[in-house]
Amino acid sequence: MKIVVQVRLMPRPEVASALEATLRACNEAANWLSGQAHGRGEMSRKALQGFAYRDLKDRGLSAQPALHVLRKVADAYTTLKANIRNGNLGRPGSRRRRKAESKPITFRPDAAQPYDDRCLSWQVDEQTVSIWTTSGRIRGVRFDCSEQGRKLLAEHRKGETDLVHRDGMWFLIATSEVPETAQYKPDGFIGVDLGIANIATTSTGYQAAGRGLNRYRKRQLALRAKLQKKRTKSAKRRLKERARREARHVKNTNHIIAKKIVTEAERTSRGIALEDLGGIRQRARLKRPQRVTLHSWAFAQLGRFLEYKARRAGVPLVYVDPAYTSQECAECHHIEKSNRVDQARFICRRCGVVAHADRNASRTIAHRGENAWTAGRESRVPATP
Repeated sequence: MKIVVQVRLMPRPEVASALEATLRACNEAANWLSGQAHGRGEMSRKALQGFAYRDLKDRGLSAQPALHVLRKVADAYTTLKANIRNGNLGRPGSRRRRKAESKPITFRPDAAQPYDDRCLSWQVDEQTVSIWTTSGRIRGVRFDCSEQGRKLLAEHRKGETDLVHRDGMWFLIATSEVPETAQYKPDGFIGVDLGIANIATTSTGYQAAGRGLNRYRKRQLALRAKLQKKRTKSAKRRLKERARREARHVKNTNHIIAKKIVTEAERTSRGIALEDLGGIRQRARLKRPQRVTLHSWAFAQLGRFLEYKARRAGVPLVYVDPAYTSQECAECHHIEKSNRVDQARFICRRCGVVAHADRNASRTIAHRGENAWTAGRESRVPATP
């Protein structure tokens, strides 16, 4: 499985200037190539390499960086086509879709640039890198990272690395291929109910309350509204800073929750059952004040964190149908809309059980997870003679 490791470069001023000039040259070449591709209607890697490779080298790029620029532009158009095909840019003829299709893709002057092992080499023990720039190869550029990150780089780094310039700092984002742990046979499942009032509730009793995170987001929303009214360059810069800060806070919270759930499952030799919530934003019908809360809810990110941490630990994970999990009784499995009294209370109309609504839903998900795992297992019944 692939895991990214982010390290911070500590370049000297002259090295930072060379890196900045390199990013600018690569992205200027990418913008030129994007215009050519859009005008010709040829956007595949093979087509771009056929008519633009020599021109990119004439712009001061070496062989490998020129190929990476070709791939970056081709991948950008592949992503654009996929978004159009999936309807992410609106219906045919819509203003947003026409705007995306009518002009070539552009790249920021400091957009990330991919590197491979031919133009970037790592000296992990010394915590330095040797990196290609338009001014030549620069050796001995120091980097800083955590001990865990250094271990991943030393043992599992493989593939491309992106050079990123953000907030006046330089980063390298490297890909590591970590071997997956073999899955064990689960002794039951832990159901995980994802929500807004409670970010995650498990069938074992763990509950990650969303009150603090929702208050934080509400406060950030009010601050964004104030800054947006100012409409100044400084306000726009502060908006970007706050957006990144909020994303980091949410990401850290989701990491902590996912780690606790996976650790508990591994300790008890159980699997994890999650609801398949794909497309919930399109299916949900909510009032205007509730839409902001739903669309800023990072349930997909938490689901991804749970999935990759479970794979890394060898914990079985299954997705189940989310239909009526909030209305189904975990004891007698009776489904009725009136079972869900309010956000927090669940009272079964058949057997009379009273429970916390999210805890009941998590137990229902655990039950469905066991059924899904049993149905998906290889049959051990002897073949009929």
